[in-house]
Amino acid sequence: MAEDITPILEVENLDISRGSELVVKNASFKIFKGEYVGMIGPNGGGKTTLLLGILGVLKPDSGIIKMFGTDARTFDQWERVAYVSQNAVNFDSSFPMTVREMVSLGRVGRNNLGRKLSAEDWKAVDEHIVLLGLEDVANKRIGELSGGQKQRVFVAKALVRGPELLLLDEPIAGVDPTVQEAFYKKLSDLNIQRKLTIVIVSHDMAAVFCRMSKVICVSREVNVSEINEDFEPTELLRKAYGEHFHFVFHKHECRGDFHSE
Repeated sequence: MAEDITPILEVENLDISRGSELVVKNASFKIFKGEYVGMIGPNGGGKTTLLLGILGVLKPDSGIIKMFGTDARTFDQWERVAYVSQNAVNFDSSFPMTVREMVSLGRVGRNNLGRKLSAEDWKAVDEHIVLLGLEDVANKRIGELSGGQKQRVFVAKALVRGPELLLLDEPIAGVDPTVQEAFYKKLSDLNIQRKLTIVIVSHDMAAVFCRMSKVICVSREVNVSEINEDFEPTELLRKAYGEHFHFVFHKHECRGDFHSE
């Protein structure tokens, strides 16, 4: 049987405005099963707007979005898609729910509201707690955790229902670089082991160019490139960040470290 090559996500000639301002202009790209995609670009460039348009939270001005080959306007299998926003961890630190209870909410969907979780549900919850390295804090309240731990809780909650596409909007902004590297490595493992398709908004270009297979650069206009051994990102980055930026690359344990000057 031939392998299905229908894109998991397809965007064509997409324009999205917020208020009177055109924020995303004429975006076109395809994402296929098993890709690990980094979305980069300057602050205010439209990355979050693009994600919210894909999810249907913002209505595009024009263009086409397809999810698993179906027009997003009629797509009704959103349980196949999981999203973690950049504001996921911003809640009252005295919130009484434990890590295990929070992750379990991922097993509750529109089709089973009010249903008591089964032994199978709780098994999946505990497996994902272990998967994200949270077993030592499983019975702690969410408010007691570090920023990096909180983010992993919300990723576990997103993954526990078994999505095929995971969208993450700056999930570990402001945490220690060592924690960031471990987090990106965990996503790499999920991508490889489960063939999970991942799109992550990130400012960590070293992680993007080191670990990911495709980069979407958003600065109102959207430019896309495969990441391979021949990939040279300078031209792509200057389109987004400006010709005045100078990009310097250093050796890295994966593929190459990066910073801009």
